[in-house]
Amino acid sequence: RMSGLVMLLPHGHEGQGPEHSSARVERFLQLAAEGNIQVVNCTTPASFFHVLRRQLRRSYRKPLIVMSPKSLLRHKRCVSALEDLAPGSHFNRVIGEADGFALGEEIRRVVLCSGKVYYDLLGRREEQGIEDVALLRMEQIAPFPGRSLTVELAKYGQAEIVWCQEEPRNQGAWSYVQPRINAVLKGFQETPRRLGYIGRPEAASPASGSFKTHLSEQALLVGDALA
Repeated sequence: RMSGLVMLLPHGHEGQGPEHSSARVERFLQLAAEGNIQVVNCTTPASFFHVLRRQLRRSYRKPLIVMSPKSLLRHKRCVSALEDLAPGSHFNRVIGEADGFALGEEIRRVVLCSGKVYYDLLGRREEQGIEDVALLRMEQIAPFPGRSLTVELAKYGQAEIVWCQEEPRNQGAWSYVQPRINAVLKGFQETPRRLGYIGRPEAASPASGSFKTHLSEQALLVGDALA
């Protein structure tokens, strides 16, 4: 049965404690199969606009789970140009690097991520003047955007591919994306590559509950991603 249900479940590690951090994206991803639901984590106003517009405009109805955190409402870098919402624009399941950023052999590592951790990675990359690490955002996690991801990863040849998330390893999108991204990588003709993991170690709780500990953990994982 078709359903146009939209659930807005703010999900993001802000250092405010376990129940403020996790909308349990991993549980929705466990339910996702055969195109039954959509799980997205938008990082721009344009993405949020287009995913809601798409929900109304499609000729069919599937539940939409939006994991975008409230902190992006006031994030100074979370903005979109007018042309990103104008006629001819659309929802991008995967957002690649900005035009003019390095490609091919100039890139030694590609960091895949979803959600607001992108802005932490982007800020640190600019602070340190790093030019050989590319950042790709998966705006849609399920159904898995294999075709869009293949197009983006094909630009980077032999670069190391890692997944970066804020959640502990046993939570978040890691368990869902790992086999699927590895299947994409296996399809390339170059030397086979396997996806690496960067994020918090396994934990029983979604978050530490200590703001100081949270900042320390966040700085460590962002540093590891760009190392």
